[in-house]
This record gives sequence, structure tokens and C-alpha cells, in this order.
Amino acid sequence: MKLSDLITDEILRMLNESEQQTAEIQRNEFANSLGCAPSQINYVLSSRFTPEHGYIIDSRRGGGGYIRIKRVVMNHSSAIMHIINSIGDSIDALSTRVLLENCVETGLVEKDMAKVMLSAVNSNVMRRVMPESQNLLRAAILKEMFLVLL
Repeated sequence: MKLSDLITDEILRMLNESEQQTAEIQRNEFANSLGCAPSQINYVLSSRFTPEHGYIIDSRRGGGGYIRIKRVVMNHSSAIMHIINSIGDSIDALSTRVLLENCVETGLVEKDMAKVMLSAVNSNVMRRVMPESQNLLRAAILKEMFLVLL
């Protein structure tokens, strides 16, 4: 298991155990407990715990500072609209995969549906389109598929 996956799993465990869907960590202590550099914690937070993924990060710097990760709880329609808005005009293949994995993890999209959505916009399909249009087309298709889920 990659270190970033280990960090992610630990944060998700903390979130799942919290009634408030919140995890609070002190970056250096958390990094020491996992045997990694504090910068690796920053990387995971900035790449996997973003508003687009359904999380809000709050932090206070300095001695006794903390990082608070909160899972945003929305109703189904609000969550779908948030996802559509977060896709924007363009989305790459990796961001699409992460977005759909998060949707499955949060129960917003069934695993089989996510597989179908991913296959409809994968690189094999998109290579039939000019490279500069691939991410634009991927975003448009994903938005339409999410609209059907409303």
C-alpha cells in the first residue's frame, strides 16, 4: 500500500469514527505517528480532501495549531449539483477517476454506475477526439450523466 493511501485511510477512519464527520490532527504529530514527512500529509490533504471531493479543510498555524478535516454532508440533489459545478468546463482522466471513486465511497453513485461512467469517458474513447478537446468533451459527458442522477 502506498504511503498516500495509508494517510488517506487513517484520515477516513477518523472521519468515520466521528459523529460530527470531522477529524482534527496536528500535522507533525500525525506525520510522526505514520512515519512520514509532514509535507506528505499536506500532499494528501491538497489532493484527496478538497471541496470537490466533499471535504472542507480548516487550519490554525503555530504552536498548538491543528488541521481540521470536515466531510460535507449534503442531500443527494445538492451533492450532484456541487459535483457538476466542480467539474467545470474541463476535467482530465485522473481527476475523473478520483471524482467517481469519491462518489462511490460516499454512496452517491453505485459502483457499477461509476464503472459505466468511467468507461464512457476513458482514454480509449477520448483518443478519437483531438487532444485539445478531450478534457472538454469528458467534462460535458460527465455533467450530462450526473444530471440524469438528479
